[in-house]
Amino acid sequence: MKRPLHLAGALALLCAAPLIAKDADPKTEAEHIVKSGETLSGIAARAEVPRILIIEANGLKEPYRVRTGQRLIIPRRRNHEVKDGETGFGIALEYGVPWGVIAAANGIEPKAPLRRGQRLAIPTIAKASAVDIPPAPPLRAAASAASAASPAAEMPPMQLLWPVKGTIRRGFAPRSKRSYHDGIDIAAEEGTAVRASAGGRVIYAEAGPSEYGNTVIVHHGDRWTSIYAQLSRITVKNGERVKSGERVGLVGHSGIARDDQLHFEIRHNREAQDPVALLPKRD
Repeated sequence: MKRPLHLAGALALLCAAPLIAKDADPKTEAEHIVKSGETLSGIAARAEVPRILIIEANGLKEPYRVRTGQRLIIPRRRNHEVKDGETGFGIALEYGVPWGVIAAANGIEPKAPLRRGQRLAIPTIAKASAVDIPPAPPLRAAASAASAASPAAEMPPMQLLWPVKGTIRRGFAPRSKRSYHDGIDIAAEEGTAVRASAGGRVIYAEAGPSEYGNTVIVHHGDRWTSIYAQLSRITVKNGERVKSGERVGLVGHSGIARDDQLHFEIRHNREAQDPVALLPKRD
């Protein structure tokens, strides 16, 4: 539910309107460079974007002052119409935006069921920093071989790490096969720390579909995501930034797992990739 603006806030939105460059359309620009005399309220009013969304997209802190020359992301909303069977899990994965952020932007409870035809506004959030996503490393022999075998395979823009040590109980099988498997299952003792395979933003951190159990999804940029499922415990929150190797959960056997293990996936454009082909060789 939207909160009504106080009178002073409404007047500030109407009055703060310094001149802007002729070549910039405030109603369509996705990025704005702050000019002398501009205020955040004025920028929001001209862009016709709620002030709070600009604050969240740029990670601004109180008292929310902006400085001349500062570059601001103007979060233009995207819309999504819910289809049969869709979940917050899948929608977060598709747009790379935490489900909690999407739910908050639409005034719904994160755990509330979705209905067919429901329209959701997908807010824009700030991209992960270069610290979170290091430059792409040289191609590894294993990954090169995988790319040759599978034309759809691409290299992620970051060096990936194994999320946990253990024996691979079940390997990857592409969906072209009758019995497919979108990731790998790594056997490990319950309670073992599960580490982020690369830095990025947590876009999902709660119970997933029944087969996944407790699940964490990290978005790494360029539509690359990693999925950590069947956890006994989740140790990160929606929207949180994590560094490579940072703990995201603990090994368990939630979902359909019968034994303690981590179900691990790497996806690009939502398409499952073979994690073993992209991870460094183990000794």
